[in-house]
Amino acid sequence: MRSVLARIPARVAAACLGVTLLAGACASPEVISGPQFVTQGGAAALQRVYRIGIGDKLKISVYGEDNLSGAVEVNAFGQVSLPLIGEMPAKGMALNEFRDSVALRLADGYIKNPKVTVEMTNYRPIYVHGEVKNGGEFQFKNGVSLRDVVAMAGGYTYRADQSYLYIGREGEADVAVRLPADVPVLPGDNIRIPERFF
Repeated sequence: MRSVLARIPARVAAACLGVTLLAGACASPEVISGPQFVTQGGAAALQRVYRIGIGDKLKISVYGEDNLSGAVEVNAFGQVSLPLIGEMPAKGMALNEFRDSVALRLADGYIKNPKVTVEMTNYRPIYVHGEVKNGGEFQFKNGVSLRDVVAMAGGYTYRADQSYLYIGREGEADVAVRLPADVPVLPGDNIRIPERFF
């Protein structure tokens, strides 16, 4: 048997192997249609640390420096304007990252060992659309669930597919989440309820 295989040219053997693999694939196709649902690992990624976004309102406090403390809003460029140090990038940063960047800037020739705290005072809104009765922009509330979001938008329409929905987050591709799901809603989330196929 080995001598027979040895006489087969490499190109012919490769072609035969390709045909065999193709036939096996045709015999047991793995066709995936419809939405690609987020896996358990993907759901964990959706629960990552909150990132500052445009429209968020923050309270910045610099210990012993009342004139440098106060409320700010993240502008359309993803920045906040602070006394003394000017525009500071904030979009996409965790609160502790932003706090550290402000402290570093202040320590660079302005204040010795600045003690800075940053608090979130008002989150940017969430958006709900698709097969809901009253889609639109809604104020974010801590602890709001996906079920709550649908209720805020007036509930499902009769055409809605109630088995899953899509969550879109800035800078990321939309993900399909099968319901019920223990996935937190974050400020700025864009939630779409799909139409079911009759």
